[in-house]
Amino acid sequence: MTASPSQTDLSAQARRGRTTAPFAQHERLIAWRYLRAKRSEGGVSVMTWISLIGITLAVFALIATLAVRSGFRAEFVDTILGANAHVTVYYAGQADEFGYVSRTIDDFDAITAQIAMLPSVTRAAPLVKSQVMVTANGDNAGVEIYGMRHSDIEGVPRVAQPERASGSLDDYPKGIALGSGVARNLGVSVGDMVKMISPEGAVTPMGRVPRVKSYPVVYIFTAGRYDIDNTRAYLPLPEAQSFFNREGVVDEIEVMVIDPDRVDIQAVPEILAASPQRALTWTWRDASGSFLRALEVEDNVMFVIMAILVMIASMNIISGLVMLVKNKQRDIAILRTIGLSQGAILRIFMMCGAFTGIIGTVMGTILGCLFALYIDPIFSLVNYVAGGGVWDPSIRGLYNIPALLRLEDVIKAISLSLILSCTVTYFPARRAAKINPVEGLRYE
Repeated sequence: MTASPSQTDLSAQARRGRTTAPFAQHERLIAWRYLRAKRSEGGVSVMTWISLIGITLAVFALIATLAVRSGFRAEFVDTILGANAHVTVYYAGQADEFGYVSRTIDDFDAITAQIAMLPSVTRAAPLVKSQVMVTANGDNAGVEIYGMRHSDIEGVPRVAQPERASGSLDDYPKGIALGSGVARNLGVSVGDMVKMISPEGAVTPMGRVPRVKSYPVVYIFTAGRYDIDNTRAYLPLPEAQSFFNREGVVDEIEVMVIDPDRVDIQAVPEILAASPQRALTWTWRDASGSFLRALEVEDNVMFVIMAILVMIASMNIISGLVMLVKNKQRDIAILRTIGLSQGAILRIFMMCGAFTGIIGTVMGTILGCLFALYIDPIFSLVNYVAGGGVWDPSIRGLYNIPALLRLEDVIKAISLSLILSCTVTYFPARRAAKINPVEGLRYE
């Protein structure tokens, strides 16, 4: 029988196997044909599909996890830096002649001006801060009052440019600005009156009398953080000084810097040098550093867990290749007989496993990226199916699941999957390359 042209070409290429470049066309052709197992070799086909689906799901889970963790950290840090001071300047306690310890800042205008002129500082603002009880419509809420000037509150990004707002910040000098959670708990809207009660009232012969005063609600903001929206309110600085008996003084100075990530290295030394000797600082890292470190540890642990899942999925490739090598012993012996080298056989079966890993990695990457890009509708669907309550903002601080798709995370997931997929194929491929042609054809 005369050999077909394709068989003749393949035999000629095989006889030149030692001189052809690695991963030549005939090696890729054989690997692709072996990867598409026949129906009679259903076990190999099933193992190939299991490996493909496993790698796809593992890469998808890895990218989705990294995107959610990156988004959660970015959103958490953004809400911290957008609604809170990067650095807080306050005075150490000092006792007066009557033994009363005071931490208030009396020369705050001069100190604020000096700090604002520093090259690393973008904004400095004096602040009166205290806790009160606010009542309206028979409901009560504990609120932390921030007394700030109108020009200064306009420099707080999450308050001046919030996610949602009602009313106008231009009316701020005429009343009080409430977080959306506070307004919801009290059942008030813009234009309603709220009563503010503080135990730090006037001292009388009968004792200290609580101070009570009513203010109109002029502005309601949603900063994007559950704890901020449910506990914070802003009052004009002169009114806050009068209400809390801080005439001529403030409690602290709020400072925003250019590079919050380097606040301890760059900004704090400059601020302390420009402040009086009594001045102390408290940075956003001091307030939230432990939580951020916990997030970093959790990120590392989650990456290790997801990497183990990718490795387990890659191990399925070994099972499929072992079965493929066992079924193709006769073919391997014939290929060796017509001239293919051990290296060519090794590369053929490595490509069989690598093709599965590459296809699974590509499919998993696409699914993971789509999940990160469309996480809001996906989350809404899951929440609807589960009947609500899937995400509790009072525990996690954020209203929705954030996702941030970063190129470095995608590259990290792709590299891990491809390296593991290609590495595990070496061992069964090496076994195939060492098959003796005589043993392979002994019983044929």
